[in-house]
Amino acid sequence: MSKGKASCFMTLKIEDKIELARYRIEKAKRFIQDSSNLLGTKSYESSVNRSYYAVLTASRALLTLRGIDPETHEGVKTMLSKEFIRTGLLPKEFGETFRSIQARRIDSDYGDYIEIGYDEAGDSLKRAEDFVEKAEELLEKAIDEVMKSEDRHN
Repeated sequence: MSKGKASCFMTLKIEDKIELARYRIEKAKRFIQDSSNLLGTKSYESSVNRSYYAVLTASRALLTLRGIDPETHEGVKTMLSKEFIRTGLLPKEFGETFRSIQARRIDSDYGDYIEIGYDEAGDSLKRAEDFVEKAEELLEKAIDEVMKSEDRHN
């Protein structure tokens, strides 16, 4: 991460982090809708792509409140695991969801002769929906806690 970006992100006010985190969750939900629409038109590879980006964006939303903004997909996955999965805030299956959908997305976007079918795309969408829903719940709970803490300090 470049020092300019890291220091800029770290100096955001809590209100700005909350706004950004909520924006990212809403964006993740738009990606879910895109994935669903693409599944319906039998664009399975593109559906998997949008499912993956829903998970990635929801993960970035969670990390936002912690002042963490990795520049790479691997960085997001690593920090999600460190901050939320290893601590028990997110079930371990969500780490597997991230890895599984990421692998499918890489295969479908870059692999030659890789066929993604309805079952794989549908599974990716369902898992992404569950992930984004849980991330949103966790995010709103964290925001409530932050706001209560801010109120006590003011």
